[in-house]
Amino acid sequence: MKFRTPPSNASVTNTPDETGKLHAPSAARNAVDLCDMVASVAPLTGDALEIASGTGQHIVVFAKAMPAIHWHPTEVDQNRLRSIEAYRLDSGFSNIAPPIPMNATEAGWGKDMAPKALILLANLLHLISKTEAGTLIKEAAHALASSGQLIVYGPFKRDGTLTSEGDANFDASLRASDPEIGYKDDAWIKSAASDAGLVLVDAREMPANNLGLILQKP
Repeated sequence: MKFRTPPSNASVTNTPDETGKLHAPSAARNAVDLCDMVASVAPLTGDALEIASGTGQHIVVFAKAMPAIHWHPTEVDQNRLRSIEAYRLDSGFSNIAPPIPMNATEAGWGKDMAPKALILLANLLHLISKTEAGTLIKEAAHALASSGQLIVYGPFKRDGTLTSEGDANFDASLRASDPEIGYKDDAWIKSAASDAGLVLVDAREMPANNLGLILQKP
């Protein structure tokens, strides 16, 4: 699997502040809604893995809202790892572990991260290929404990259809930058999860036409 630099239109800030923090406007906008969804299904206690933690903005919100869960952020990019660590240290929360360097599109990490009660993946699948997405889902299933949950959040096609003009334009721009990436179909995600042994518990429509898929390992 190759390392992918996010497209310039993927709402990612590449210039850190003096502390090393990066800022993504989209992460700031969706943090509360995403946190509310996660908190509504998360276990009371346990270890949670966030795949591709990005800037680190999300995980401090999760850690504050769910203090009995121990959060493990991951990232593949060094600047983002430094940003996550800066947010972690600034928060002072003891339930966030130091960020782990990890490329979740590569095979093999699932057994190293097991067992996790909760795994969260936000806003990544449209930025990687279908093959990479399939590998990620399989590895996440390996990493989950029995009855553990995988939450996948982001923009998706619905039954093969892009449901807004904004989504159609964004998907086209992503594919123009890299033909292997772009929006995945929600039906394909559900099928890939089923093949990996996961059961769909719920599918929630979220603000800005995003979707939250809640999957569970029996």
